[in-house]
Amino acid sequence: MPIKTSLARARQRIPYKERAAASTSSRPRPSPTKFRHAQAELAGQDSQDFNSPTSRSASDQNQGPNMIPDLFTSLPPIRDTLATTSSTVQDDTVAECLPFLAADIKTVPCNEHGVPRLDRQRHIKFLRKNLGKLPGRFVSLDASRPWLLYWCLNGLSILGVDVSDYRDDLIETARSMQNDTGGFGGGIGHDSHLACTYAMVLALSIVGGKNAYEVIDRRALWRWLCTLKQPDGGFRMAVGGEVDIRGAYCAAVLITLLNLPLDLSPGSPAWTTDGSNLFTGLGSYVRRCQTFEGGISAQPDGEAHGAYAFCALGCLAILGAPHRTFTSYLDVPRLISWLSSRQYAPEGGYSGRTNKLVDGCYSHWVGCCWPLVEASLAGPSSLMFDVNKTRNPDIDFHNLYSREGLIRYILCCAQDQSKRGGMRDKPSKTSDAYHTCYVLSGLSSAQHLTRLLASDGEGMTTHSKYDVSPYTGSPQVYDEEDRVNATDPVYFIPEGKRKDIMSYFLSKPGF
Repeated sequence: MPIKTSLARARQRIPYKERAAASTSSRPRPSPTKFRHAQAELAGQDSQDFNSPTSRSASDQNQGPNMIPDLFTSLPPIRDTLATTSSTVQDDTVAECLPFLAADIKTVPCNEHGVPRLDRQRHIKFLRKNLGKLPGRFVSLDASRPWLLYWCLNGLSILGVDVSDYRDDLIETARSMQNDTGGFGGGIGHDSHLACTYAMVLALSIVGGKNAYEVIDRRALWRWLCTLKQPDGGFRMAVGGEVDIRGAYCAAVLITLLNLPLDLSPGSPAWTTDGSNLFTGLGSYVRRCQTFEGGISAQPDGEAHGAYAFCALGCLAILGAPHRTFTSYLDVPRLISWLSSRQYAPEGGYSGRTNKLVDGCYSHWVGCCWPLVEASLAGPSSLMFDVNKTRNPDIDFHNLYSREGLIRYILCCAQDQSKRGGMRDKPSKTSDAYHTCYVLSGLSSAQHLTRLLASDGEGMTTHSKYDVSPYTGSPQVYDEEDRVNATDPVYFIPEGKRKDIMSYFLSKPGF
């Protein structure tokens, strides 16, 4: 595997105070010939073989954008000469991304920064189509119906679409998948699963309204969660299923969104006489999932993975304010090091694991870890001035990763620019609802600034308050019309929808 250059390490070579000036400087865009040579070198081909009809001709080079930093248009400066299967596919990925990052695809118009427009209407049409009748090849998603609903509805909300017209159909679908024993299955007649229950509750939250909320059998759901709670602090994903970090996050979301009692039923495997509850030992379980690399694994002693990192941080942010819980349960410096290493240059996107390829979905799973990490470092707004200005004036806690790099990858490489629309893993992949939701979520996070405003108390289920506002740092490489809606940094549904469902169940005494 070649020694990848992460964006964080590349940026460390430039003193912080010089970075802004360096990033905004206009540099002549290297000619397309340079990229054909680069691609040829990576692929082991002769450069004269590159005659792709989609590449710009040399005569077009002076007409193209001229504000693309070299970091996103050059080969990694440090490479291991040992050729392996991993290094080969990594080289192939760089080769397929470079023409898009260099604005070298003549069929895709770009602005002066080399970034194409967000094809909003085409992506909306794609998501709406996925909420309709699907062809037979989608049978593999039969056990993931709640997820398909969440991906599409959340993606549409991020794009600014009012999804309330889906409410009645969603209510009927949700009722057909809810089990008398509590929770929702992945399809009609399927056993309840914590991930599917999480997805369905979020989908109902997004469409909103009393009728949608009242579909959820909270009493049965609470009893079912009690059967999933384990003595080691974690949660099973299903009765008899695996215990992993997903369960910790999904359970924490359900308990707090629906205002479920923390008390354990006497039949719970985790019930004790000393008053343990659904959140007892949960932070300690998360701590045991942090690996030697600094990332988070599904279970103790596993491999660190981007999605599990987000689940861990989301869970801890629900248990208490991030500036308290993160430092109490995690080695934050090691976590930051691992997260930073997930962002690659020149691609700008994130990988999910060490020695893996960039993938658009990690724009969310890794990219959306940063607002919570930044909140944990900066603390509440009353402390922000002291932390940022007094203790270390050279550190900007709200720019620990390259927003520009991630936005470039999303808009240049992760958009399906064909008539199909939607978002994708990388240029060689096909768009789907999963990637469309999570790529758009990552775009939203990169386009907004999240600040921890306050936290009520210091105990469990502390309701931290965040301000999520448009990020206006320079350079803004995308057009303002392409800014998408903000989402809640912990629950990842529209912030107003999160407030609505929480307020509804907080106002209802008991079940």
